[in-house]
Amino acid sequence: MRILCTNDDGIHAPGLKIVEEIARALSEDVWVVAPELDQSGVSHSLSLNDPLRLREVGPRHFAVRGTPTDCVIMGARHILGETMPDLVLSGVNKGRNVAEDVVYSGTIAGALEGTILGIPSFALSQEFSMETRSAPLWETALKFGPPILRKVIDAGVPKNTVINVNFPACAPDDVAGVRVTRQGKRNLGFLKVDERRDGRGNPYFWIGFERLAQVDVPTEGTDLAALAARCVSVTPLRLDRTDDEFSQALTATLK
Repeated sequence: MRILCTNDDGIHAPGLKIVEEIARALSEDVWVVAPELDQSGVSHSLSLNDPLRLREVGPRHFAVRGTPTDCVIMGARHILGETMPDLVLSGVNKGRNVAEDVVYSGTIAGALEGTILGIPSFALSQEFSMETRSAPLWETALKFGPPILRKVIDAGVPKNTVINVNFPACAPDDVAGVRVTRQGKRNLGFLKVDERRDGRGNPYFWIGFERLAQVDVPTEGTDLAALAARCVSVTPLRLDRTDDEFSQALTATLK
């Protein structure tokens, strides 16, 4: 099995080494194509107006000056030649990708692009807490990643589905189980705009995050609830975003 690994944290991110270890637990034919620079939050952006620069950093390891989407396309359509990958693994992201994160995440986007190309694809993310922010518990992803991937692959990944896996912020022995979940929704009050001044007194802005005074209780069955319970969350995400229920209502309304 040929596996293509990518991420959005960049070619030197520690999580990329973790996803490569997970891949090597499944196969010896592993290729890494990752962004030259951190591309967190770029979502499913594709470079159309700027050229892509490719750099070989080691055997079967390449850096692309572009987005995770660019990396998967370059890997599958150019670097690997005529033999397409059998599996795409994107991650392991430093930080969870749940709820609305799936819209912004470059990690999710890498797996989405693999799915669009017809390749079974997984997005892998390691949650961290305030205590483990500087040193996420990568061993949790290492322990649970390979067996989960094997089971999902054996079950058969549907053609237009991405598998989003999030590992909880606890040691492997403290993981309470594995749950199949749906995408959650949370209070986005943690988003903030930080205004500052440059050396000439002109304003500039950072979009940032702050801790909420009170965190909402996550809805049972969601990715948020699974991580809160110290469970690995496995969420199948579909490429088709059509709202079938509202489509039926609109059809009746617009007749």
